[in-house]
Amino acid sequence: MSFTPDFLDELRARLPLSDVVGRRVKLIRRGREHSGLCPFHNEKTPSFTVNDDKSFYHCFGCGAHGDVIKFVMETEGLSFPETIERLAEQAGLAIPESRPEDRERSAQRKSLLDVMELVARWYESQLRSQQGQEGLSYLRHRGLKDETIKRFRLGYAPAGRTALKDSLLARDGITEEMLVAAGMLIQPEEANKDSYDRFRHRVMFPICDRQGRIVAFGGRALDKDARAKYLNSPETTLFHKGRLLYNLDKARKAAFDHQRLLVAEGYMDVIALAQAGFSEAVAPLGTAVTEEQIGEMWRLTPEPTLCFDGDKAGQRAALRVVDRALPLLKPGYSLRFLHLPEGEDPDSFVQGQGQAAFEDLLAQSKPLADVLWRGLVSDAGAGGIETPEQRAGLEQKVYKRLNEIRDEKLKGYYRTDYRKRLISLLGDVASPAGGRAARWSQGKGGRYLSGNPSKLKQGYGVQGVREQSLRRERLLLLVMINHPELLDSYQEELAALDFRTTELDNLRSEIIRITNRDSDLERESLIRHLENNGYAKALEIIFEQGVSKLERYAWPDASLTDAAQGFMDTMNLHRRVQLEEELAQLEKELADQLTPENFARLQALKAEIEQASG
Repeated sequence: MSFTPDFLDELRARLPLSDVVGRRVKLIRRGREHSGLCPFHNEKTPSFTVNDDKSFYHCFGCGAHGDVIKFVMETEGLSFPETIERLAEQAGLAIPESRPEDRERSAQRKSLLDVMELVARWYESQLRSQQGQEGLSYLRHRGLKDETIKRFRLGYAPAGRTALKDSLLARDGITEEMLVAAGMLIQPEEANKDSYDRFRHRVMFPICDRQGRIVAFGGRALDKDARAKYLNSPETTLFHKGRLLYNLDKARKAAFDHQRLLVAEGYMDVIALAQAGFSEAVAPLGTAVTEEQIGEMWRLTPEPTLCFDGDKAGQRAALRVVDRALPLLKPGYSLRFLHLPEGEDPDSFVQGQGQAAFEDLLAQSKPLADVLWRGLVSDAGAGGIETPEQRAGLEQKVYKRLNEIRDEKLKGYYRTDYRKRLISLLGDVASPAGGRAARWSQGKGGRYLSGNPSKLKQGYGVQGVREQSLRRERLLLLVMINHPELLDSYQEELAALDFRTTELDNLRSEIIRITNRDSDLERESLIRHLENNGYAKALEIIFEQGVSKLERYAWPDASLTDAAQGFMDTMNLHRRVQLEEELAQLEKELADQLTPENFARLQALKAEIEQASG
C-alpha cells in the first residue's frame, strides 16, 4: 500500500506531535517546545524534546529523531501501513486507495501550486502597471508602505472579464482546466458559455498554507457598488478555508519568539499590525473561527488573543468564538479577548495611535472565563435577576454551559470559579456546584460555615465544630503533600473544596500551582518549595497533626491506594458534615419563614446529604 505525499502531509498537519507523544511520555511545555524523558533510552534528566511547529522530536541523549509517523512505528512496533491506518483514524481522515488516480491527483495538486505561484506573480506585476494604479493608490491610502506591499505580495486583478485567463493561457503548460480547478476561473453551468476571471477590479491578497505555498486568494473590491466587498477563492483541492489562517506561514516564528498570537478579523488588520511591529498576527478567512483553526492557534501559543471591534457586532462575534472553543478547552490552553474602542479596528487603531498604545490595549485583554461570564450575566440581566425564579434560571444556565467543557479537571476549576462569582452576584443563596446553598460567616481565622444547632446540643459548640473541620482540611492537604502524585487524579476535588481559613486556601492554591508547573515534583521538593514561599508554619501545624495511627493513609510510607482511599473517605466525611450544618441552618430558617423556595432548598439538600452518605 502506498500513500501520496499530500495525504501524509495532511496527516502530520492534523495531529499535533505533542498530543501523540504525550500519550506515552509525560511532557512539560518549555517555551516553544515540550520536553520529557526519552522513551528510546533510560535517562533521569529530560533530554527529549518535541516541536509541534516543526513537527519533529529529537533526543539530545541518544539522537532519536523523527516525525509523528516514525514515533508511532518505533514505540508501538507497527508497520508503516498499520501506523498510517492508526493515525488516520485518530485524525478523522479516510485513507485513500492506492490507485493510479490517487497518484494523478497528487501530481495535479503539485501542478496547481505552480499555477497559483504564476497567478500571484502576474497580480503583483499588474499592481505596478498603469491599469493597477487605482489599486496601488488604495493600498497607500490605507497607510501601507511599499516594503509591506512587497512582503505580503499584494497585487491587482484587472477589470477585464478575461484578463488573467488570456495572459496565462498564452503560457506553455497552463490550461483552462487547471485555472478552473485552482478556483481562478468560473466555468458557467450553461453549455456554450465561456469561462471568465473570478476576480476582477480587486486588490489581491495571496493566501498561503503553513509551508508558505500560495493556495488561494482574497480580493477587495475597488468598485463601491460591488456585490461583495471581499471575495475569497472557493474550496479547491488546495484550499480549505476552515483549516487555514491568513498569514500563518509568516506569523509562526514571531508567535514563538513573542510567546503570543494575535487573531484579527481581516487581511488589512493583519497587515497593518505586522507593519507596526506585530508580526505574530493572523486572521480567519471570511468565516467564523473553526475548531481546526483554534487547534492551529494552540500549536503556536497556549493562549492566543482574539481582537474584535468594540461594537455590539464584535461582542457577538467574540461570544460565538467562546461557544466554539468551550468544548475544546484543556489544561493550559484557552483564549483571550480584546475589544477595541468603539469605532476602531486593529488597522485604524494601530495606524492612528501607534505600537505602544496597542501594547497597552493588549494588556487589558480578558480571559475566556471573563468573556463567558459577562455574556451569561448580560443575557440574564436583560430578563432580570430579581426574582427567585430568575436567579435560579441564571444559575441553571451557568452550570449547563460549564457542562460543555469536556475536560473534567478543567470543568471542576470553572465550577469553583463560577460558584464564587454567583455568590458575589446573587448573595449567599447561590448554589455551589449547582446543587446546595452556602451560608458563610467571617471570623478572625477566615471564612467558615455558620454554626449547626444540632452540634451545639451535642456539646461541640461552634468552636469545636470549626476545629474538627480544620483538622480534616489539614489532613486532606497532608495527603497531597506526602503523595503529590495523587494530584493528577484528585486535583478537581481539592480545587473545589472551600477552606475555612485564608492560609489553608492559599496553601492549597500554591500546591496545585507548583504541581501543575512541574508534574514530576517529588515530596521533598514540594515541601522545600512551600517552605521557601512562606508556608513553613502552616506545614509545621499540618505535620504535627498527622501522627495518629488512625491516619496512616496520610503518612509518606502509605501506599498510593491507601492514600487515595483515605483522601476520598475524609473528603466525603467533610462534605457530609458541611451539608448537615447547612441543613440545620436551613431548618431554622424554615421555622421562621416557610416559603416554597426554602422548602425546595430543603428537599434538595436532604437529597444531596443522602447521596453523600451513600
